[in-house]
Amino acid sequence: MADLFSEINQDKARKQMPLAARLRPERLEDLVGQSHILSPGMLLRRAIETDQLGSLIFYGPPGTGKTTLAMVISNATDSAFVRINAVTSGVAELRQVVHEAQERMKYHGQGTILFIDEIHRFNKSQQDALLPSVEEGKIVLIGATTENPYFSVNSPLLSRSRIFRLEPLREEDILILLKRSLEDKENGLGLYHSEVSEKALLHFAAAARGDARQALNGLELAVRSTAPDRDGVRRVDIKTAEESIQERAIVYDKTGDQHYDVASAFIKSMRGSDADAALHYMARMLSAGEDPRFVFRRMLILASEDVGPADPMAMAVITGAAQAYEQVGMPEGRIILANAVIYLCNAPKSNAAVVAIDKAQEDIRQGKYGSVPAHLRDASYPGAAGFGHGAEYKYPHSFGGWVEQDYLPAEMKGTQYYKHTGIGRDAGPVMKKGKKAK
Repeated sequence: MADLFSEINQDKARKQMPLAARLRPERLEDLVGQSHILSPGMLLRRAIETDQLGSLIFYGPPGTGKTTLAMVISNATDSAFVRINAVTSGVAELRQVVHEAQERMKYHGQGTILFIDEIHRFNKSQQDALLPSVEEGKIVLIGATTENPYFSVNSPLLSRSRIFRLEPLREEDILILLKRSLEDKENGLGLYHSEVSEKALLHFAAAARGDARQALNGLELAVRSTAPDRDGVRRVDIKTAEESIQERAIVYDKTGDQHYDVASAFIKSMRGSDADAALHYMARMLSAGEDPRFVFRRMLILASEDVGPADPMAMAVITGAAQAYEQVGMPEGRIILANAVIYLCNAPKSNAAVVAIDKAQEDIRQGKYGSVPAHLRDASYPGAAGFGHGAEYKYPHSFGGWVEQDYLPAEMKGTQYYKHTGIGRDAGPVMKKGKKAK
């Protein structure tokens, strides 16, 4: 009798779970999407099928199947599968898991897979506590994170794990899941006798922007909140779909992967002189609460690195815009930001400065620098003339602003770091029209 009540309670609990959780696949064959890592013959799929997993880290946006993939592995492995969440777990629980894994291996010869959801939430000491057990093979670690692990997971742990990035699901993948949920009478919406228009399904798939959980839960809300008509059918049209899946919050974490990806796209769009793309990415950053000072810092760097000598005024323009923003603030400050972005996109581009300084610093690192030529050495102190300092130095202004003479150390003669691109004002020094010294 107790077992019967337990089953009834479990069934009730399952029915109260969100649709996305109820429909979570249990077999590898039922997974949708992520073909770049799960297609037949791919490394991860082979490892799951042969139960030969090493430590893994899955990362990607919400709703892409990180936890689902881990649960599929739990059903496919002969190892014990332990799941914890980094938000609610600490070092004490980790030590208990490791102790039980040792006992399991010692007495039963069974390995242990530890799945840590949101592993980026563990601090350095918590991640360090995992390292010896992973290194010694006491546990196989599977971590799931929405943050780029190269920024949020300790390097020693990364070096002992294979990292797989899960991409946002394609709209056609989400459509498969939506239609599957409408047909599933055990865990899905199949018992609701619903008809969802193709337009509505397409809207759910598009509005979710790659997040299957968002799409499925929106569909469930639409179906369950729609009253049956005279025929007992719940009809979901595009209007109901729009009401059920509101516009999503912008996917952007100011300290995480989206921050770096959007900022990178912003910079590369300006470098590529695409004002429309640059304005789009800046709008995403600002809408998500990014500090405009960060945006200005990125623009100043680009003005130096990518516009450079082709338009030396670019740095002054961006500096002036940043100062103007401090006085004006938002919302009008957005116009100042937009003007600065458009200026940089329209500016001629030259990376001659960054190429030149990188080459010069590389020579210094390799010990190529030589002695300062005697005619360039400091001749201002008593006795300097006796060492030949300053002798034969030619003062350029005495020759019309430029005079031919050696400035590099003798050992470096002929070295060229800065090469003029001929773009914009980066055409070369105009002063080399002076006189040659006799």
